[in-house]
Amino acid sequence: MSIASVSATPPTPPTPPTPSARTARPTGRLFALTGAVVGVIYGYDTGSISGALVFLSKDFHLSEAEKGLVNSILVFGSIVGALIGGKLADALGRKAAMLIVAASYAVFVACSALAPNVLVLDIVRFLLGIAIGISIVAAPLYVAESTPARIRGASVAAYQVATVAGIVLTYFVNWGLSGGGHWRWMLGLSAIPAALVLIPLLRLPDTPRWYVLKGRTERAVEVMAMTDPDVDPRTEVAVVSAALAEESGGSVRSLLRKPYARAAFFVVGLGFFCQITGINAVTYYSPQIFEEMGFTGEGQSFLLPSFVQLASLAATVLAILVIDRLGRRVVLLCGIGTMVLMLAVLTAVFGVGTLQGTTTWVGFAAILLFTAAFNFGFGSLIWVYASEAFPAQLRSTGASVMLTADLVANLLIAQFFPSLMAWAGAARTFAGLGVLALAALVFASVTAPETKGRQLEEIQGYWRNGGSWPQTPAPGPVSASALGGAPAPPSP
Repeated sequence: MSIASVSATPPTPPTPPTPSARTARPTGRLFALTGAVVGVIYGYDTGSISGALVFLSKDFHLSEAEKGLVNSILVFGSIVGALIGGKLADALGRKAAMLIVAASYAVFVACSALAPNVLVLDIVRFLLGIAIGISIVAAPLYVAESTPARIRGASVAAYQVATVAGIVLTYFVNWGLSGGGHWRWMLGLSAIPAALVLIPLLRLPDTPRWYVLKGRTERAVEVMAMTDPDVDPRTEVAVVSAALAEESGGSVRSLLRKPYARAAFFVVGLGFFCQITGINAVTYYSPQIFEEMGFTGEGQSFLLPSFVQLASLAATVLAILVIDRLGRRVVLLCGIGTMVLMLAVLTAVFGVGTLQGTTTWVGFAAILLFTAAFNFGFGSLIWVYASEAFPAQLRSTGASVMLTADLVANLLIAQFFPSLMAWAGAARTFAGLGVLALAALVFASVTAPETKGRQLEEIQGYWRNGGSWPQTPAPGPVSASALGGAPAPPSP
């Protein structure tokens, strides 16, 4: 436009930014923030029973087996929820599944705090477990599919960190409430943020990927423009459509046949060893473990686990920072190896008989390093390996099978750990966990590949080639699903 034409006509007001440009960054971050809040609530509800169990066991006169059931019934519900979570998120939407999760958290957490007896508590915790199982599947999908590509990795990692932060929070809350034995408040406090997170969830749309899944392409384009202004929304929706077409047709039966039977054996074994080595024995029963270790007084029994979980949070963040520098295999084996050593130390500590003085603090340090090592190795890598091992059409199926193995092992630990402690003693119990951790170390050292810097097709070529790297990378570009698909959910 010439200078004359500008002076001859009134100045044209600047074009206001489009609604998508104004709202894209806040909307994308609100998706991530909402998912992180749900992660904190999930972590809190998983760990809150650790302190509450000390006091409700006395009020309800629970045996060791009944204590185990209070924990394991939640895990059993999680298995049911995880099995239906994917279908629910596909049928009703990621947003609807998240609304169900948040509302269920609020209702069932409040009901567990008001339970008049252990039967009602078990029923309510089973229902809460179903909500947790759905969230394990739906929340990472919701975050990964709705945040811009430039912050997707950080957003999913933030969800995992938020889950660990929720576990940390529950121990400090338990410590603060332990003086009065307020177990109902320990269980019920998370109902408040669960109810509050419904407000932003109701305002947010569903994810572009789900709209494409349901054939609502124009709505997918609108939401893509809202969440990521740096891409062409129609091109991105086309990529998502291609990815969904590529992901169809996977089945559990396909995992049992060549060329992916070896990969299935690896991820299922990793999922089982992740939990059977005893991490949730510490999460669920740490006050009892510290009391057995010789720490007396509710201040020590409840405050010390808080520092253990803080170390876990730091280890999780550290793993995120170094995993692409040191490599997956190195991080995994270092984590499991440290777990083996710390379980050997705990076996020796409990084997000396009466614990006092320096021995008790050695035991505390061993618990702290065991938990941190788990989060550094298993906790940070299990879902990375699950998402890398299979082609797009088997990725979600493989992750679901791994999650099932993980939850079954978690169920065994939750149910039988207190009974084993009472029957076999702490030294033999931790020695048994040490043997299982050593088996996990051998398993991982034999089966886990180093996939740092490898393209997804190249990694899948490793499994197709019988567990050895092909001479040349698998042909073809990285699939659209590898670039835009949602990663598998994190471990509970």
